[in-house]
Parts: sequence; C-alpha cells; structure tokens
Amino acid sequence: MSQVLVLVDHVDGAVRKTTSELLTIAARLGEPAAVFIGQGYDAAAASLAEYGAATVYVVEAEGLDEYLVAPKAEALAAVVQQAAQAGDPAAVLLASSGENKEIAGRLAVKLESGLITDAVDVQEGPVTTQSVFAAAFTVTASVTRGTPIITVKPNSAEPVAVAGVTPNVVTVPVTVSDAAKGAKITERRPKEKSGRPELTEAAVVVSGGRGTNGDFSAVESFADALGGAVGASRAAVDAGWYPHSTQVGQTGKQVSPTLYVASGISGAIQHRAGMQTSKTIVAVNKDPEAPIFELVDFGVVGDLFTVLPQATDEVAKRKG
Repeated sequence: MSQVLVLVDHVDGAVRKTTSELLTIAARLGEPAAVFIGQGYDAAAASLAEYGAATVYVVEAEGLDEYLVAPKAEALAAVVQQAAQAGDPAAVLLASSGENKEIAGRLAVKLESGLITDAVDVQEGPVTTQSVFAAAFTVTASVTRGTPIITVKPNSAEPVAVAGVTPNVVTVPVTVSDAAKGAKITERRPKEKSGRPELTEAAVVVSGGRGTNGDFSAVESFADALGGAVGASRAAVDAGWYPHSTQVGQTGKQVSPTLYVASGISGAIQHRAGMQTSKTIVAVNKDPEAPIFELVDFGVVGDLFTVLPQATDEVAKRKG
C-alpha cells in the first residue's frame, strides 16, 4: 500500500485538528504517513499515532524555522524522495492556508507534479471535490502527472482515531540551500489570544456584517455560547468595526464549518465565496429579500439584536 504524506500542522508540537482530519483522509487513499517539520516532535508523537500515522518522517535541518516557506518546501521534497524508495507516495496532503498553499506550489514545481488547492473532499483515486468560481460551481478533479499534491480546507473530514498504531519514525536530514534563505524571519510576536477557536478551523462560526452597525456584542455572545469563532463581512472590517483578520469572503478567509451563522449580512457574492461550503448555514437579516436567504438552510427574518440574544439564552438554558 502506497504512503500518503501529510504535512503536520502544529505550533511547537501542539498538533492542530487539521492534521487529524488529513490523516483520516489519508487512510482512504493509502497508508497515512506524517511529515513533521520544526521543533517539538515529542509533544506531537501521541496525537499522530492516535490518528493512524503508520510512519512519521521527522525532518532535521539547522535553522529551518528562521526562514519563510522556501526551506519547508525543500524539506518536504526531500521527504517525498525518501518515501519514494518504498514506492511513489500516493499523494501529499496539506491543510489549506496561505503558507501551506505556497509550500504546495513550490513543491509541485520541484516534483513536476500536479497541484489541487482548497479541496473540500478527497476520495480514492485520489479524486477531489472543489468549490470554484466564487463557490458558484462544484467540480471534481484529479492530478494526471506526478505525485498528486492537494491542499484541503479545514473541517472537510471528521477525524477518526485509530487504536494500536505505533509509528515507524524515520529521520530525514535536510540541507537548506542558500537560495531558500532569501527571506529571513527577524521577529516573532505571540498572537493575542481571544479564547475562541481559530476562524478557519472552528466547527461553528458566527459572523456579523453591516447590520451590526458596529456593535458585535450580540454576535460575540452567541459565538461564545456555541464555542465558536467570530467572523465579519468585508463591509464590517472596511468600516473599522472588526479586525481584518476576521474577514470571511473571497478576499478574506475561506471557512467551511459545520455551522455558519450570518448575522446582518446581505450575502454579496464576495462573502458567499468564503463560506458557501459550510455544512449548515443560518442567516438572520431584517430584509426578507436579502440574497443570503437564497443559499441558507435556515433563515430568520428579524433584527439580529432581538434574535441572537434569545438564541444565546436558549443555548445557555439547554447547556444548564
């Protein structure tokens, strides 16, 4: 059975949920194999074994964390070459993020292989499903040349734990080329923690738009009641009501949660392109003719400042 390489998404060994999702997808395609780049493997080992990584390639390279994406692409290419000794990998999977998509693009050039980005599903073949052209169409695609390199959106699979797996750990030495050291990281600042999950990884996202008039308190309270993340439309962030890092849309972040709640958002195509692949969509809007109602599973015509507090209270009662 051919290996399916999964680039581990982690922070100092703390493995993100996207990695367990990718390992679950990898099991559909072949034998899951994790690729760990960076510091903290000991902290990650148990999580990788729990979700079925039969092999873990641990990259050793001096100063790898001091530079941007180019060294990681070289390291991943070295792992692919190492894995090829036991047969060509069936695929390389990465979580869809700005950094990972650049890594995937560089890797595709190095391996002369096909690349598919922002897949929302991957099945045996591998055959991918994508939402394209501002989420107006759903298409299936497959790579016809080389090793398929696929980036997958978060929340595209439910992680499935696998019992009794003890990974075979393979150390891969890598020498980073001078050409890959052109952009060096000069400073790091810890991200301010909000207590909420990462927007692109959250199972629940509650977003606010122009209808909030700059007051996101009801949106935040409902998101916190559901244990979700807070998003915003482009109109809201352009008005300075909420940080640009929370923008959901074609020019912002693309999310695919289990539940997406659009509050006071008209549903322009720019916003729809960033959330249309959500599993269940709920909209709250005073305008019954708002375009958002064309794609929702459930719609509420009403003032978000009336509807959301009631919903928040009801969630609290059921939790209690």
